[in-house]
Amino acid sequence: MDETEFWEIVDSTRAAAEGDPEDHADLLVERLVQLDPESVLDFARHFESRYNRAYTWDLWGAAWVLLDGASDDAFDFFRCWLIGQGREVFEGALADPDQLAELLGEFDETVDGDGEELGYSADEAYEQLTGVVAPDLGVPLQAAEPEGAPLDFENEAVLAERFPRLWDRFRS
Repeated sequence: MDETEFWEIVDSTRAAAEGDPEDHADLLVERLVQLDPESVLDFARHFESRYNRAYTWDLWGAAWVLLDGASDDAFDFFRCWLIGQGREVFEGALADPDQLAELLGEFDETVDGDGEELGYSADEAYEQLTGVVAPDLGVPLQAAEPEGAPLDFENEAVLAERFPRLWDRFRS
């Protein structure tokens, strides 16, 4: 599976789910079980490598603003959700997390921003296809610390300065 096919699967299942993260995860599993097990593992590798790329302090800060706080787990689930938003949103957010102010449409912090189930979709599909747990993907492990300079998430002035567009849209 190449990158284009990965994003096509993400986009088509998100569109069918009409933006609901839980429905998106269910539809993603349904789509993945139509593939052969190796293709499901390829999808999982693409997902995992993007998940690891999104482990940055700046993206965590953006998640903090959007979600009005983001624990370790909440940031993990946010990164899954971000991948689920598709290539344009994902790559734009990695390039400049403050762009999320323009890249995102409606955003409800009680529903959006939590894609935990998306992170398990490939594993679930693989188990349904094979009856066994997915093997190690061979993807390099996530760094011990997020990339970039740490931010003081508790300091609203720091967040407002670093993410002015997000702050204006979601916190002011």
